[in-house]
Amino acid sequence: MTKPATLSPAEEALHLAFAPLHKRNFGLAIGLATGLFLFVATLIYVLRDGAAVFDLGLLRNYFAGYRPTVGGAFVGFGWGVLVGFVAGWFIAFVRNSVLAISVFLIRTKADLFQTRDFLDHL
Repeated sequence: MTKPATLSPAEEALHLAFAPLHKRNFGLAIGLATGLFLFVATLIYVLRDGAAVFDLGLLRNYFAGYRPTVGGAFVGFGWGVLVGFVAGWFIAFVRNSVLAISVFLIRTKADLFQTRDFLDHL
């Protein structure tokens, strides 16, 4: 989407609201946040000697090589980055697709509305 040189504040806000998300960057941001969360949660679990409200040991059913240990925190970080990246990329893809379809439908309806009385002028 190219942005015209001069926009009113309302047009600029609309342009920003309908701008597509960059899938790779959004996936990377979500991935890093997920990996960091899993890393910190594992370290807190280890420091508290497993006396936490949640049991992180169950995550080894989903993430190969993960254990609730200091070494497992690094494995969990890697898995968190990978899973978060895929989830973030997919969310951005779906959001961009839905937004593109919505804009297409709105423009099509507007074009049809403008030309509905075309035959009346013949």
